[in-house]
Amino acid sequence: VQLQASGGGLVQAGGSLRLSCAASGRISSNDAMTWFRQTPGNEREFVAAISRRIASTYYADSVKGRFTISRDDFKNTVYLQMNSLKLEDTAVYFCAAGSAAASANSNAYPYWGQGTQVTVSS
Repeated sequence: VQLQASGGGLVQAGGSLRLSCAASGRISSNDAMTWFRQTPGNEREFVAAISRRIASTYYADSVKGRFTISRDDFKNTVYLQMNSLKLEDTAVYFCAAGSAAASANSNAYPYWGQGTQVTVSS
């Protein structure tokens, strides 16, 4: 299983970005997919997850109302639409997959993408 994340970049505070994560390989159609983020010296932090079979979504409180996770099963791709970005959203964003259920625990996901840098400037 390979996950390819893209869409990161430099954006001003208040702006928007959309991250994409394309999955290839043996991913079950029932697997949840998720986004985490990490800043230097800190552990990976849960951002959002989507249960692929019933499309239930889950968000960290810090991004609720600003970020939206969605997926395109035909393209085997998950998206993270990030609006009203704040300086504290600056991080490397990772997508992950392979959990039978959506979870905020990074240990639940065996497959990880390489990460994409998001930098929010003032």
